Amino acid sequence: MKPLSFENTEIAFQSKTRKELNKSYWIFKLISNNSIVKISIKLLRIAFFLKLPIKSIIKHTIFKQFCGGESIENCNDRIKSLAKYNIGTILDYSVEGKSRDEDFDRVTNETIRTILKAKVNENIPFTVFKISGIAPIKLLEKVNNSKNELNEHEKLQLKKLNERVNNICKTAHKNNVRIFIDAEESWIQNTIDNIAINMMRKFNHEKAIVFNTLQMYRWDRLAYLKQCYADSENGKYYLGLKIVRGAYMEKERERAEKKGYLSPIQKDKLSCDKDYNLALHFCIKHINKITFCAGTHNEESSMLLTKLMSQYNIDSDDKRVYFSQLLGMSEHISYNLSKFKFNVAKYMPYGEVIDVIPYLIRRAEENTSITGQTGRELGLIEKEKKRRN
Repeated sequence: MKPLSFENTEIAFQSKTRKELNKSYWIFKLISNNSIVKISIKLLRIAFFLKLPIKSIIKHTIFKQFCGGESIENCNDRIKSLAKYNIGTILDYSVEGKSRDEDFDRVTNETIRTILKAKVNENIPFTVFKISGIAPIKLLEKVNNSKNELNEHEKLQLKKLNERVNNICKTAHKNNVRIFIDAEESWIQNTIDNIAINMMRKFNHEKAIVFNTLQMYRWDRLAYLKQCYADSENGKYYLGLKIVRGAYMEKERERAEKKGYLSPIQKDKLSCDKDYNLALHFCIKHINKITFCAGTHNEESSMLLTKLMSQYNIDSDDKRVYFSQLLGMSEHISYNLSKFKFNVAKYMPYGEVIDVIPYLIRRAEENTSITGQTGRELGLIEKEKKRRN
């Protein structure tokens, strides 16, 4: 067999028909244009506000590219399709920005459904949820700022949040299903980190069940990783981590500038890449106590991790190490890694089209802000189209 290469488009797009390949090409072509993305997002918000009949258009284009379906059951075909190529699925009920208790309870119950689905389906190695999906953002922000005292209503909201999180993580532990707690904006992340650590202290004594997420585009996260490891050693629990670069960079910088505080974002991409790769080194070096998932679309970091695993004599299919990419993106990384028996799982967002719009908007904005991301996707698709002709 030829050595692992992310240039192999035959493997990367083996699951796609010519029609599907062409469709992906035009979607990435569209979102590669920053002006079109900005105008489209505004028109999209107006259309939904006016209740114009555009759901079908979205559902069969950008939604189909980046989402699994509108329900868990709708995701079954995509889960099976990925499984044919030894790629797992991370079910992600991508509903966010709600404000009512009924919505928070619905997200909690749906997250538990994903756990029960994973219990009986070996092709779902992880599930995931966002703390902001089960509690008000304002509450998370106020708790994050420990100087502010909570009123009685907020104390009740916090109690409900802790009950929801405990219910989710307890269900995951009982059913032996690993669950990610996603990272979010820095002004609520301390709240999320504290919740995640408490859940790991409670449920990770035999193995890593609960995972926190570290966004390495923050300059303080490498030190925090080492702090987390020290806490896990002292607390005698296994550390579960998902290592990502991050998803809120533009928003973070704008807010820091507006409010006049030091930006939590790395000074440049080189610094972010350096810390990300150092985090991989640290996790591999302490693999006996850390189970982790490298969530990345970066080829250099992905290749580095494969080499580190070889260097430390870690089998490619060792369940303590996973690679992950978003559904509909970086197929050249996902499919080539799986071909070489590495553990790979795709993030599969799902939910009603209107509820998933914030996620889709973020995907579009990220693709235009990340230098070279859409260009790389388009170039690989073009290469494969030429190969097939």
